[in-house]
Amino acid sequence: MPIYLLPDDEHWFPPEDEFSDDVVAVGGDLDPQRLLTGYRRGIFPWYNIPGEIIWWCPETRCVLFTDEVRISHSMRNTFNQGKYRVTMDLAFRDVIEGCREGERENATWLFDEMADAYCELHRMGYAHSVEVWENDQLVGGLYGLSMGHVFFGESMFSRAANSSKVAFIRLAQFLHQSGWKILDCQVVTEHLTSLGARGVPRAEFLEMLQKELQFPDHLGIWHFDHPMNDSSF
Repeated sequence: MPIYLLPDDEHWFPPEDEFSDDVVAVGGDLDPQRLLTGYRRGIFPWYNIPGEIIWWCPETRCVLFTDEVRISHSMRNTFNQGKYRVTMDLAFRDVIEGCREGERENATWLFDEMADAYCELHRMGYAHSVEVWENDQLVGGLYGLSMGHVFFGESMFSRAANSSKVAFIRLAQFLHQSGWKILDCQVVTEHLTSLGARGVPRAEFLEMLQKELQFPDHLGIWHFDHPMNDSSF
């Protein structure tokens, strides 16, 4: 199957039956409407080098079903210690910069254009962050995109022990409490599977995605409605 070069003048992506391996297209831009169109199709962007956008829809998709989030004994202790404070949508740009910092050793894909695009989606009410604080210092977090009843996780970072895990678990519980079933984690990693995520075939994921996108979008600023040390831990 071909890998398509996207046109600059329309927000078009190839049909599902023409997806090629994990990469489905290259080119285009990071216009907010193109990004939203892509995510609704299960497609997300990564840069390879500055100026070259590669669009992905992995054959095996990493998904956390929100009722399957795994909280180890050590993580329960972390929550119960009350060491961290967790917020939402309080410091989106700072979370982006934390993720950029964490990727720099590996030639980060979070170039300025990518960071700016997600900040614009945050201003539009689609993109959200989870922040983990120790005292007044931002020590971990994650960000992603929300449409319908799907949260598309993008990246996370950690400056203190288990802080990114705290952000991920807290988000999963928030989504579950809100009636959402899936948190898209994109690509299977050992870190994500340790938290309960698992790989599902692309076709199965895309079918679930279209079902969950039938729900209304929840735009705007998000916040947690339950304390961090509640009985769910």
